[in-house]
Amino acid sequence: MASKFNQSTAIAVVVANMIGTGVFTSLGFQLVDIKSVFSLMMLWLVGGITALCGALTYAELGANLPRSGGEYNFLGRIYHPAMGFISGWISVSVGFAAPIALAAMTFGAYLSSAVSWIDSGVSAGLLILCLTCLHCYSHQTSARTQVIFTSIKVVLILAFCLLVFFFSDTRQPISLMPIEGDVAVLTGGAFAVSLIYVNYAYTGWNAATYILDEMDAPQKKLPLVLLIGTSVVIVFYLMLNFVFLLIAPAEALTGRIEVGLIAAEYAFGEQGGRLMGLMLAALLISTVSAMLMTGPRVLQVIGQDFRIFRFLSRTSQTSLPISAIVCVAVLAEILVLTSTFESVLVFSGFVLAVNTLFTVGGVFVMRAKGMAKPGAYRTFGYPITPLVFLVLTVWTLVYILIQRPQEGFSGLAIIAIGLVLYWVSNRLSLQS
Repeated sequence: MASKFNQSTAIAVVVANMIGTGVFTSLGFQLVDIKSVFSLMMLWLVGGITALCGALTYAELGANLPRSGGEYNFLGRIYHPAMGFISGWISVSVGFAAPIALAAMTFGAYLSSAVSWIDSGVSAGLLILCLTCLHCYSHQTSARTQVIFTSIKVVLILAFCLLVFFFSDTRQPISLMPIEGDVAVLTGGAFAVSLIYVNYAYTGWNAATYILDEMDAPQKKLPLVLLIGTSVVIVFYLMLNFVFLLIAPAEALTGRIEVGLIAAEYAFGEQGGRLMGLMLAALLISTVSAMLMTGPRVLQVIGQDFRIFRFLSRTSQTSLPISAIVCVAVLAEILVLTSTFESVLVFSGFVLAVNTLFTVGGVFVMRAKGMAKPGAYRTFGYPITPLVFLVLTVWTLVYILIQRPQEGFSGLAIIAIGLVLYWVSNRLSLQS
């Protein structure tokens, strides 16, 4: 009998997928346009509420449509196979490779900042390679790797925050109370565009839906897995960003990627900062690991359904999706070697937001079509919960198209290419 991932592993996957690149890099970009501490904390709270609304909705979709594949599975069954294919194409092209590359690049940036003789690009590439080998070995090794590194991540985050509060004398004169002009900030374009960074940081709340076929009792345990995982991350994100703003001057963080290292240097000095840099680099190992664990499961399902991607469905003797794991890893390595951090983040964040937008909206379509199973989990707070997610996501996407048109329209082009490939795949199927 094939091994299954238990509830603890599934929660670890969700937490590890979410806590990664975004929270340790995006504050610097947000500070370029937003200076108010209240507005910045609201940014992370709104992003957390959005993620939680999405997670609660996905729990209903997963309970009623149980199959690995996440958005690919949901969109293809609720709307049309073309929608599922396009979602799958997004997963194949940027959906997992880009986040893995970004997390590995951040790992390399923190590691090289702490140990100057280590090249950031080389260390990023080696991290992907080593974790790929571990996840190609066995289910037990894959699950054990994920739980261990996620546990280390949680302990290190708590240790960092506690050390700052109790052993650092550095404090910035910040206030969590709103100031004049905050209402304009909260309703403006800068806040909306900054939400793409925050939403990207929260990406991963849906991770457990990618491994439904390999979860133990997924229909029963999925809602709790998504709720616990997402709620834990919201608390950690608010805590981390408050700590960053508390101990480092805003001007030192503005426009910088390695905000965690900078904050640690202000709190503990140069040597202490380097040690924290190593700790923060270690945090990102579980993020890369989690995405290398979940992403290939989506690609495997796509390969089973479409001839054009058939090579992705090949598995090892222990039923591991070896071809898909290697494919995701290779694409991530290419991005590490060829792309800049911010362009990959905004571009991939836009595409992934479109993907989840239609998926969350699918809960209304699923119920209208009578596809919901009697007794299955139903979204808490429906219809308000999914509507909150949809409104906030649309608001963010519109402002990205207005203020970052290059990344936005490049994302739309990726979606259009997926539609063309679906037509090609159908033609090939008819000719066979």
